[in-house]
Amino acid sequence: MTDFSAILSDVQSHAAECAPRECCGLAVVVKGRLRYWPCRNLAPSAEQFALDPADHAAAEDAGEVVGVCHSHVYLPPDPSDADRAMCEQSGLPWLIVNHPTGAYRVIKPEGWSPPLIGREFTHGVLDCYTLIRDYYRQTLGIELPDFLRNDDWWLDGKNLYLEGYQSAGFVHIGGPEVMLREHDGLLLQVASPVPNHGAIYVGDNQILQHCHGRLSSRDVYGGYWRKVTTHVLRHRSLM
Repeated sequence: MTDFSAILSDVQSHAAECAPRECCGLAVVVKGRLRYWPCRNLAPSAEQFALDPADHAAAEDAGEVVGVCHSHVYLPPDPSDADRAMCEQSGLPWLIVNHPTGAYRVIKPEGWSPPLIGREFTHGVLDCYTLIRDYYRQTLGIELPDFLRNDDWWLDGKNLYLEGYQSAGFVHIGGPEVMLREHDGLLLQVASPVPNHGAIYVGDNQILQHCHGRLSSRDVYGGYWRKVTTHVLRHRSLM
């Protein structure tokens, strides 16, 4: 695993420069030496980070990316569920530095996956679609494609669920009036001009879902959730 000690002070300095926002960057081996490559944080929230793709590409052009670095401001350097999930996706070790104490922690990919119920919400990392993907993989052994999605895409002229469900292997079988089967996918329109939320029907009149600002949960399927349902989808392999 990467030894971050040679760049620790650089990451700590970057964290101080960026506070109260999180800093982010990459550990890059350039001409046989480990360097810290600071990147711009494009996340809309001060408590999150999103590496600028252009900065990431520049780092890859300069050398070999061997780690990801970011800060937690006024919080311990303990990984969040989103940190762990993104660490697994990256396949690289991560350095997390606290500002202002400078305390740090290193995590690495270990095959970790969040529980289906009780996971934290981070859009694009652990959100309603991530839950659907994880449920289908863990419960049915079905791999669904992932796709890049910015927060509030539904307010930016995009219609990702309706544009993508067929290529993900789903068939539209009707609205909330149809007879539901276990594992059916539901599309819901929540304060949005287009369907912007997904859930899974898990039987016994319950759905599994992950709403913004909430932990993932099982909820009774009725009332508001049934009212805002626009599509019932069934995977082709389950027809």
